[in-house]
Amino acid sequence: MAAMDTRHDMPPPDPRLGTPRRLRALPSRLLGRCATQAERTVGAALAREDARKWHYAVLAALADSGPASQAALSRHTGIYRSDLVAVINELAERGVVERAPDPDDRRRNVISLTARGRRHLERLDTLVGDAQDELLAPLSRSERDQLTALLIRVAEYHEEGSR
Repeated sequence: MAAMDTRHDMPPPDPRLGTPRRLRALPSRLLGRCATQAERTVGAALAREDARKWHYAVLAALADSGPASQAALSRHTGIYRSDLVAVINELAERGVVERAPDPDDRRRNVISLTARGRRHLERLDTLVGDAQDELLAPLSRSERDQLTALLIRVAEYHEEGSR
């Protein structure tokens, strides 16, 4: 019997059996398989700088939008507030973000990117870009652009529908 993949609680596929015809071209299944590979590829790339995807998300959000409250960062990144506190703690310990009391509401903290954080984000941007190249290696530049545009359309459609 094949060993169980504890991350997904499913046995790995047996390549000798082939993928069942009904599953082979299901977009939902293909997206799931690609998402799994994307998580692995990007996660491994970020790990080279002792970072994780949520670190990257917070740093990117701060770089794009400027200082923000923890609540705003949670909404902007999709990271649960309870998880975000731990991420911000890790980033603050590394000196890549700072917490400061909000001048308008001293009960709240404002998180901002430090100069060290900007440099760290630049390194992470390079690693994530390289990971995208690795993930999409079988596609030409125009195919990558087309795939990205189509995925954006599908994601935005479902995000708007869930509001």
